[in-house]
Amino acid sequence: MKVLIVEDEKALAKEVCKFLEKGFYLCDIAGTATDATDLMEVNQYDFILLDLGLPDKDGLLLLDDTKKLCPDASYIILTARGDLEDRIKGLDLGADDYLAKPFSLLELQSRMQAITRRKSGNNDPVIELGEFNVDLNKRAIKHQSKEVDLSRKEFDLLSYMLLHKNRPLTRFQLSEHIWGNFNDEDYDSNYIDVHIKNIRKKLSAYAPVEWLQTLRGIGYKIKL
Repeated sequence: MKVLIVEDEKALAKEVCKFLEKGFYLCDIAGTATDATDLMEVNQYDFILLDLGLPDKDGLLLLDDTKKLCPDASYIILTARGDLEDRIKGLDLGADDYLAKPFSLLELQSRMQAITRRKSGNNDPVIELGEFNVDLNKRAIKHQSKEVDLSRKEFDLLSYMLLHKNRPLTRFQLSEHIWGNFNDEDYDSNYIDVHIKNIRKKLSAYAPVEWLQTLRGIGYKIKL
């Protein structure tokens, strides 16, 4: 999943980025509202972590603007400004959560996972997928009691599709959210096709995977 960290404290931004990347998130950093807007004009993000005290624009004003640029993103406000009024205004503007500085990185990750599950309609981190159980927190997929061996990217791809179940996803969308940014000359849809083929092969050794659908000329979809 792709995350934009909008934070002018460079050390904190790097710390958050390093921590989330260990959890298999793809992170970009913006130190100003202008930089954040530039990034959101060319990228779609799953999460935007937003500091309110930016040097060139109030974070609440930026939040109002960026909801138009990244309407599907989840927003968490990270700020030293703990006033109830700011908190309420941020939530009213569409933020999904609010963490006051200093905050625990583990708590941040936990809240991000909870938001993801809530938006996907799955409050339980263990999701049934046909005859399989997918544990998003432990990054494991099992058939009955036996764990299926998926590579990191295969699990990333499957879990991202599961969190967007019943929604057609293009090959480019999947590539962007799993591998990061691609230049036009670098993009190759074969990346996705090969990984989907491997996922199907590994899972079908245990049970049918009709729920993993190919949409000709478009991409793929998990239908549940």
